[in-house]
Amino acid sequence: MSALGAVVFDIGGVVQESPLHAIARYEQEHGIEPNAINRVVVAAGEQGAWARLERGELTVETFRAPFEADCRAQGITVDGRRLMARIAEASVARPRMLEAIRRIRAVGLRVGALTNNWVNDVPRGTPDGLPLRECFDVFVESAVVGLRKPDPRIYALVCERLGVAPGRVAFLDDIGRNLKPARALGMTTIKVDDPDQALRELGGLLGLDLIS
Repeated sequence: MSALGAVVFDIGGVVQESPLHAIARYEQEHGIEPNAINRVVVAAGEQGAWARLERGELTVETFRAPFEADCRAQGITVDGRRLMARIAEASVARPRMLEAIRRIRAVGLRVGALTNNWVNDVPRGTPDGLPLRECFDVFVESAVVGLRKPDPRIYALVCERLGVAPGRVAFLDDIGRNLKPARALGMTTIKVDDPDQALRELGGLLGLDLIS
């Protein structure tokens, strides 16, 4: 039997399709160099518009102007409204992830979500109409708690709410820098590049078939 007592899933890029893919499509459609928008977010840092949006300090509406200014400072022109619409369109749940979550909970393990999001970012429901939040025992959102990955405090918070020590928690995310603080806290981490491969790796840790 696995020593793990809980699994925590990122939402966008893990449970749902990746917003990074939506951003890449926007860049391609508007002749912007690939990965330029991510470089804007990184360059602006924790006081940039994107970080403030994900901490709930800005709404999508109040975010647009400062974000567009952050982009101009890095030499690119972005329409914040159109970009966020693209990201919203991409927020579709992956059925195989939802099934894996169901199987994990069915054997008595706790399951949490840990997501960087924004005010009024309501996750789409599952294909059968169940609200996405109801698939999890705990749902930690950056815009609600005022912390965002990779701040180490948000990982400690999700473990505390799950009631499971970090050393007994596995965490799945598609962004490497979001995994590092989790590992430092003692969590087992899985980087999600290919969802099926990630589920095979998680299944191996849990002693569960999460694919077939």
